[in-house]
Amino acid sequence: MKSAQIIRKAGHLGSIAALCLLAGCELFTPVEPVLTPRVRPSGLATGTIAQPQATSETSAALRSYLTQVQSSQLTQGLLRQDGGGPDTPYSAEMLARNFEQIVFFNEYDSGRQRSGVPGELRRWEAPIRMGVVFGASVPPSQRQRDLEDVTKYAKRLSQATGHPITVGDDPNFLVFFVNEDERADTIAAVAPRLTGVSAVNLGPVRNLPDDVYCAVAAYAAGADRSVYTAAVAVIRAENPDLLRLSCIHEELAQGLGLANDSPDARPSIFNDDDEFALLTSHDEVLLGMLYDRRLSPGMSLAESQPMIRVLATEAMQQPS
Repeated sequence: MKSAQIIRKAGHLGSIAALCLLAGCELFTPVEPVLTPRVRPSGLATGTIAQPQATSETSAALRSYLTQVQSSQLTQGLLRQDGGGPDTPYSAEMLARNFEQIVFFNEYDSGRQRSGVPGELRRWEAPIRMGVVFGASVPPSQRQRDLEDVTKYAKRLSQATGHPITVGDDPNFLVFFVNEDERADTIAAVAPRLTGVSAVNLGPVRNLPDDVYCAVAAYAAGADRSVYTAAVAVIRAENPDLLRLSCIHEELAQGLGLANDSPDARPSIFNDDDEFALLTSHDEVLLGMLYDRRLSPGMSLAESQPMIRVLATEAMQQPS
């Protein structure tokens, strides 16, 4: 629930009274492929930072509001961190159905309307190299925690998918932690260094609506639009610790190809109900299925369905 691809929602700052519900994140449709990609520049350092700076009243108000949101969600028993348990059973058929909804459908089409038309299976083929970029407002303690969380989570995603995912230099997947004051300028200055990323197609993550608190965009810069070659995740630095970690878990996973949310997926972070804050065992299985070599980028839902059933059955037969 968090969007070429993920967004987490908070509310409109101009009307705090209207900001009473925490929604999820959504995925943007991948941009058109760039057939003549630019040469990747060197020197994109992990953890690009400057000295902390004072924040505006708008940013401070957003930070206060999001802290209240997290507290409210926890009071309601949401934002679970247990990964699911005896109260959240699922079958092979449920797993297959959830995979189909989350992988082959986008939460919104290009017109911001819910789309019921299945697309193609999309994922990365090249190794993923994540780089973390901090805005000047982010204090050192928060930078350290967020960098550690991204590094740890990248390792977990790599284990779940069997795909190489690391954090380091020369990134092709940038993760920004920026506040309201610096977001647009920081992203505009750094993200276009990635192949296939431009000021135009950065719009959905650079210009976040007030009701969005994190997002991800995945880009296809080659001839095959179903193969991701770059991604940009943006997480509002105003989020308190658990909401930031929740954004990390959903945005980075959706940036791998789990594009949609489904109200039927449980236990899962790919559900708008915010019951779970962190990647679950169910979600790890979905990632493993997505990157199984018996499925290929570009496959349609109809082509994939027989193998999806096989993979789901195999997953349920594995010892827990």
